[in-house]
Amino acid sequence: MKYNFYLLLIVLLVSCNPVKKEVVKKEFPKLENNRYNVAFLIMDGTYNTELTAPFDIFQHTVFRQGIKAMNVFTVADTDEFVTSFEGIKIIPDFNYLEDHLPKIDILVVPSAEHHLDTDLENENLINFVKKVAIDAQYITSHCDGAFILAKAGLLNGKVSTTFPSDIDKMRVMFPDLDIRKEVLFVHDGKYITSAGGAKSFEAALYLCEYLYGKEIAKKLAEGLVIDWNIDKVPHLKVK
Repeated sequence: MKYNFYLLLIVLLVSCNPVKKEVVKKEFPKLENNRYNVAFLIMDGTYNTELTAPFDIFQHTVFRQGIKAMNVFTVADTDEFVTSFEGIKIIPDFNYLEDHLPKIDILVVPSAEHHLDTDLENENLINFVKKVAIDAQYITSHCDGAFILAKAGLLNGKVSTTFPSDIDKMRVMFPDLDIRKEVLFVHDGKYITSAGGAKSFEAALYLCEYLYGKEIAKKLAEGLVIDWNIDKVPHLKVK
């Protein structure tokens, strides 16, 4: 009887003093000064290669001496993990709807599963891209990421490209744009659009060569066992 009394007393005490949940403070990546801040825009359905290829190239700039290297980080519209098309779960570094973001010098828009349909109707997504483009030095897209840039109006008056089998779709959706075939990437002003897939490596290496010169680009390629020669890559530099 006495045991039951003490047991009841413990239950009452616990119920009257609920355990407080510990508030976990969000940790942001440390961004080094005097580097380019490179943001990768991710969401559910992002394709692995279009994300990881340029991420690998740009992240490896920290191992090269005498250059302005790159801080690389991910941004999304959530604090929860996003799931890539192939199933990799990624926790975004920044939530662009809620967090104070660092100045973004280079925005990378990898392709995602719904870039040809529902993502184009996501006003928060499109407005974020528009806002970043105002001050960013470069905006790059891979594969169908070009559709997001087009929807944001960033490719108006520019030459661009996208995933080869989606070029005709893009021409139908955006009939006023100059969209090129038979090139793997196009550089026009601050915009670099690429065919995506494994060629995302080459578009990223091109930007590095443009910023740092041939020797640095060659070293970055060697570090990832990539045979890099810009003269052998079909591309278009407009201006």
